[in-house]
Amino acid sequence: MDQSDQLVRGLSHRQIQLMAIGGAIGVGLFLGSGKAIREAGPAVLLCYLAAGVVVFLMLRALGEMAVEQPISGSFASYAARVIGPWAGFATGWTYWLMWITTVMAEITAVGIYTQYFFPEVSQWIPALASVVVLLGANLVSVRLFGEAEFWFALIKIVAILAFIVSGIVILTLGIGDLGQQAAVSNLWSHGGFFPNGVGGMLTALQIVTFAFIGVELIGLAAGETRDPRRELPTAINRVAVRILLFYVAAILIVVMLIPWDSVSLDESPFVITWESIGIGAAAGILNGVVLTSALSSCNSGIFASARMMHALAGSGQAPRQLDRLSRARVPARALLASGVALSIGVALNVLVPGKAFIYITSVATVGILWVWGIVVIAHLRYRARAEHPGAHGFRMPGSPWTNYVVIAYLLLVAVLLAVTPSQRVAVYAGLAWAAFVAVGWWRVRRNTREPEPTAEG
Repeated sequence: MDQSDQLVRGLSHRQIQLMAIGGAIGVGLFLGSGKAIREAGPAVLLCYLAAGVVVFLMLRALGEMAVEQPISGSFASYAARVIGPWAGFATGWTYWLMWITTVMAEITAVGIYTQYFFPEVSQWIPALASVVVLLGANLVSVRLFGEAEFWFALIKIVAILAFIVSGIVILTLGIGDLGQQAAVSNLWSHGGFFPNGVGGMLTALQIVTFAFIGVELIGLAAGETRDPRRELPTAINRVAVRILLFYVAAILIVVMLIPWDSVSLDESPFVITWESIGIGAAAGILNGVVLTSALSSCNSGIFASARMMHALAGSGQAPRQLDRLSRARVPARALLASGVALSIGVALNVLVPGKAFIYITSVATVGILWVWGIVVIAHLRYRARAEHPGAHGFRMPGSPWTNYVVIAYLLLVAVLLAVTPSQRVAVYAGLAWAAFVAVGWWRVRRNTREPEPTAEG
C-alpha cells in the first residue's frame, strides 16, 4: 500500500499517555459516583478495584495484539482475522454505534452545562457548535485531535488531584464544615463496610463498570501512534497506577469525608468537599470541569467512530468511498459521515426531551460489554495461532486464565443488567441491535458472494 493511503502516525508520546487515562475519566466520576456510593456504601471501593483490574487485563490483551500489529480498526480488525469476518463486522459497527450514541448524549450534556454559565442560550446551539468545532479539529490533522485530547484530559486530572489534596487537608486538619464528620472510621462505622450486603455492591458494579468506557481508545489509536512498540506498553502499564490514583483514591477520600448514607444523589461529592473548605465557586468550577469532560468524550467519540468506519470500509463492510483519506491523511469522508449521524443528536436536542437519551445510550452500555469481551476472546485465538506470541516482550499476564476472568466478569455484569428493572432496557436494546447487525451481515455476505457461473461460462 502506498504511504499516502495510510493513516499518518501523528500522535506523540505525551498525547498517547494522557489519552490512556483521559479516556477512563468521565462525567460518571464527577457526578455519578454518588449513586454508586449510596448503593454499595464503602464497599464501592471493591467495585472500583475489580473494574480497574478487569480494564487493565483487557488493555494488556489489546496491547499485546496492537504492539505486534498496530493497524487501523484495532480490535475489530483482530476479531475479523482470528475469529471470523462476522466478528469483525459486528464489533466494528457496534463500537461505531456505541460512540455515536455516546457523543449524542455528551453533546446534550455540553448544551446543559453551557446553560449554567449562559442560561439564555438555547441548548441545541452549544451542542451544534461542539460538533462543528471538534469535527473541524479532527479533519485538520490527527495531531490536532491529540493536542485537544491532551488538554481536556489534563484539566480532568488536575481537578481530581486538587480534590484529593483538599480532602486530605480536611481529614488531617479538620477544617471546614466536613471537618467535624470526616474520619477514617466512616469506612466501617455506619452499618459496616458492606452496609447493603453483597447485593448492594453488585448493583453498584454495573454503574462503576460503565465509568471506564473509553479506555480502550488507546488501542484504536495504535495505528496513528509514532512508535507503538515503545509507547503503547508504557501507556497501558501506567493505566493501572493511574486508575488506583484517580478512581480508587478519589472515592476513598469521599467515603472518609462523608458518611456513605449522607452522600447526596443530587449534588456531586466534589462540590460538597470544595464548598466545605470555603471555595464558593465550587459549583461553577465543577460545571466547567464536567463541560470539559463532555467535550473530551465528544472529541474521542468523533475520532473513534471515524477510524472504525474507515477500517470497516477498507474491509468492504461499509461503503468503499469512506476508506479514502484527505491530504492530511485523515479519514475525512468517514469523519463527515459520522458528523452527519451526530446531527441526529443535535435534532433531538431541539425536538425531544433529554430522557430519550437514556434509551439511546443503553445501546452503548451493552456495546462495551461486547467489545471488551471480543478483545479478550480474540486475544485467546491470537495466542493460539501466533508462531511467536509476545515476541516484542509485551504479553498479557496470566493468560489464558486471566482472559476467562475478564469474560466471567463481563457475563456477570450482563446478568446484573438483565435482572435489574431500571437497567433492563439495555438488554432489550442490545437484542434489537444484535438482530440489526445480523441482517446487515447477511446483506454484506450476499452482496460479496461470487456470482453463479452461467451456462455459457
